[in-house]
Amino acid sequence: MFKKRTIGFIMAMALVFSACGGAKKADNDADKKNEKEVVETAKDSGEKTEGKRVIKVSTKFVDDEQTAKSLVKVCKNINERSNGSLELQLFTGGILPIGKDGMEQVVSGSDWILVDGVNFLGDYVPDYNAITGPFLYKTFDEYFHIVKSDIGQELNKKAEEQGIKVLSLDWVFGFRNMETKKPIKTPEDMKGLNIRVPTSQLYTYTLEAMGANPVSMPYPDTYAALQQGVIDGVEGSILSYYGTGQYENVKEYSLTKHLLGVSAVSISTKVWDELTEEQRTIIQEEFDKGAEENLAETNKLEEEYTQKLKELGVNFHEADIPKFQEATKSVYTKFDKWTPGIYERVLEELKNVK
Repeated sequence: MFKKRTIGFIMAMALVFSACGGAKKADNDADKKNEKEVVETAKDSGEKTEGKRVIKVSTKFVDDEQTAKSLVKVCKNINERSNGSLELQLFTGGILPIGKDGMEQVVSGSDWILVDGVNFLGDYVPDYNAITGPFLYKTFDEYFHIVKSDIGQELNKKAEEQGIKVLSLDWVFGFRNMETKKPIKTPEDMKGLNIRVPTSQLYTYTLEAMGANPVSMPYPDTYAALQQGVIDGVEGSILSYYGTGQYENVKEYSLTKHLLGVSAVSISTKVWDELTEEQRTIIQEEFDKGAEENLAETNKLEEEYTQKLKELGVNFHEADIPKFQEATKSVYTKFDKWTPGIYERVLEELKNVK
């Protein structure tokens, strides 16, 4: 997993990548100049060519993860249904900008679709972090209820004011748990551990409250970082744990369920407005179908992967969730840019979930 590729390979892939081909992981040691050239090449190729609109789809998920597999189908279906007017090109494993950098491409109006954490929308509309905070949900359905409610719809309208069209908030890949070199049962067990987190205030505050030392880094770098002892663990869903091969580095999987693993699908409002009504309908319908398939596969594979991981020598541990819940209450007091009362409004809305 996360095997190195040469810079030349990366640039070649950016130049010749065809619709929905499985892009591999970028070289972790690429210097900034070459990375910039790759991005600029991808952006330049995303313009209208011979009546076809080429749009890059960038995601952190590697080819063996279910979300990436579902995205392959989405892109293929969109390209086929558009009769040649659209060409969505999927780049997996962070080969093109993801996270904050990926969202900047969306906001700047690039021909770009980002599939990444909802927390990155929170950089532009802070209240998104209020609907994805620690220990907020016990089930997927509770989360879906919130994003389909007036709260979720209001947030999406605010995102449009920032130049972001949110196509979906529904790409769930499971609850996030601790993947470490020792069992994690209470916040005391987290003390002194360097745990990788995305470049996100929400994740940083959450892991700090849980007792760890959060270390921000791109996910593709974590495999080598674990091997080299730079970090002591990562946090992620069972699907990501298995799909990225992290079980080869750390064998203790502790069920903290501290955050829900879910991705948003975002595109520039500028790009969206330039598409025809038919193109917009095709894109929206296929990403919605893809989210449904991804959810169904996630539900099925969680149990299957748990068994496979046990056979591979992984030890599963139950965590003292009430202690972690108490420790992370402070997270909800750290966002001074939240709309006053938004968190309480989310809690009140959750009472309506049947």
